[in-house]
Amino acid sequence: MDSEKTLPILSAIELRVLGSLIEKSKITPDYYPMTINGLTAACNQRTSRKPVVTYEESEVMQAVTSLKSRSLVATSVGGSSRSVKYKHNFTTVFPVSDAELYVLCLLMLRGPQTPGELNTNSTRLYEFSSIDEVHSTLNKLMNLPEPFVVEIPKHAGQKEVRYMHLLGEDVIVDDNHGHDHPVSRSTDVHVLEQRINDLELDLAEVKETVARLMNEIFGT
Repeated sequence: MDSEKTLPILSAIELRVLGSLIEKSKITPDYYPMTINGLTAACNQRTSRKPVVTYEESEVMQAVTSLKSRSLVATSVGGSSRSVKYKHNFTTVFPVSDAELYVLCLLMLRGPQTPGELNTNSTRLYEFSSIDEVHSTLNKLMNLPEPFVVEIPKHAGQKEVRYMHLLGEDVIVDDNHGHDHPVSRSTDVHVLEQRINDLELDLAEVKETVARLMNEIFGT
């Protein structure tokens, strides 16, 4: 990838539009490029999306216009104005490999995921030869001059680390209790790690206090 390219900062709806175009270019090529109606339906579909949204066509059109201004989306015009369709230009702006493109697509559409989840969810987009190839792809995306992906430090009790893209204004991180919280892309990863470490220390102190109280009350 050209190291002089600056990573875009995209809104949630721009990410959903871009991710949907990338996805549909692969899994439904007969309906690609896409009309604004079809693209809106793809953004709002209830499967393979997190979170599920209900964008209006006008909102999707506004996002398309913004993405076009960044050269990330292009227009494909047919024989009349009614047949205007749209396609993604991501690999023209950022010449990533197919594996890297579809990992980014999944992270745009489904949020942070483990390598195992990416391997499972990618089957219609890209057939990874092994989980090692998933790890290799993530490492490449993390080790670019301006990384596309970052590893989220594990919470206590988590078996696998998750990865999130760095293309958005805010990324959504699950706190391991079923709650999602936005984390600004401008937040330094080390700051995020420190916050998590502080929470884990607080939790350890709570556990220690509970154990001491249990011992005092029940003599256990």
